[in-house]
Amino acid sequence: MSGTEIHGTVADGFEAVRDEFAAVVARDGGASGAQVAAYVRGRRVVDLWAGDGVAGDTLTGVYSSTKGAAALVVALLVQDGALDLDVPVARVWPEFAAAGKGGITLRDVLTHRSGVIGVDGGLTADELADDRVIARRLAGQRPYWRPGSAHGYSAFVAFAIVSEVVRRVTGRLLREQFEERVRAPYGLDVHLGLPEEAEHRYRDVLPGLADPAELAAFLANVPGPRSITGIGYGLDSTPPLDQVAFANTRRVRALGPASAGGVGSARGLAGMYAAAVSGLDGRAPLLEPDTVGAFATLHSTGSDLVTGDRGQYALGFQAKGLHYPFLGADAFGHNGSAGSESFADPGSGIAFGYTRRRFSPTWSYPEHDRLAAAVHRAATAR
Repeated sequence: MSGTEIHGTVADGFEAVRDEFAAVVARDGGASGAQVAAYVRGRRVVDLWAGDGVAGDTLTGVYSSTKGAAALVVALLVQDGALDLDVPVARVWPEFAAAGKGGITLRDVLTHRSGVIGVDGGLTADELADDRVIARRLAGQRPYWRPGSAHGYSAFVAFAIVSEVVRRVTGRLLREQFEERVRAPYGLDVHLGLPEEAEHRYRDVLPGLADPAELAAFLANVPGPRSITGIGYGLDSTPPLDQVAFANTRRVRALGPASAGGVGSARGLAGMYAAAVSGLDGRAPLLEPDTVGAFATLHSTGSDLVTGDRGQYALGFQAKGLHYPFLGADAFGHNGSAGSESFADPGSGIAFGYTRRRFSPTWSYPEHDRLAAAVHRAATAR
């Protein structure tokens, strides 16, 4: 197919989203591939894709958008009364109390306030594929700052703590909970553990291409591997983690680590948030209004020790209303470092999903703002 040809459908009134998506694809040459999907109050209104070898049901690595799927499981368990966010993690996982971590709660972990963002000496790519292995390494690790005193993003390990708490409380793996309660009932193409039979739909994440001057300026300011930022992004191992290759490893896709190992499509991401707040297929929303309110509440804002001014967090989710001022204050979701984006805006009823295959070396994806704004304008104009 032509690299710039746009496929899929939009509902009446959402034609401008197609135009915006076409402009995004044209700038990238279309070769890498991208998808965008959106729902409004449970009705799919945007379903578009483009790129060589990419279809509407193509799957790719969504990196930290995985955290949104994991946080949804936590929200359901809290709603059930099975999890208490303010009980120390060590209450259910005694080994975690080592090295000054005895008072850390699940709320601290979900809001990136625990200080547990890695381990001394780093974790290998093979270790980062398995949440159980990460948890064992983290149990004896000291925090990198006093828990609760600040917040700092953990790209690859924080949700392994969440996963271990879920396993110890429920006796089930987090990915099993997600499969049974969220993915399977709606047939969503978001996977924490991609089955072998779906592998043929996976397309590798590709290395980023950038203007040489832009790339040189970015690399000149990349923090050292032993800095707080380097530790938070898993760059402190020997050799440093190849983030592009991470999702392209079958072991990662099969085990689906809860911090960054999920795979999915734009349809799947948008459908997941639609199911959470609006309901799909005639079903009631997965989350009750009080649960949505609790998990959308701002917890950690201002300067992030790992990411600088980019870290704004609700409970397990990113606070999307701070990033996109046209959304409501209670908008929540999570993006991923390869360029995926996903969120729900309860007030407008929008659920949004976007994927792209080419990794930006500058971790900057300005098309997120443009596509989200186009969807919002169309939805609110109606």
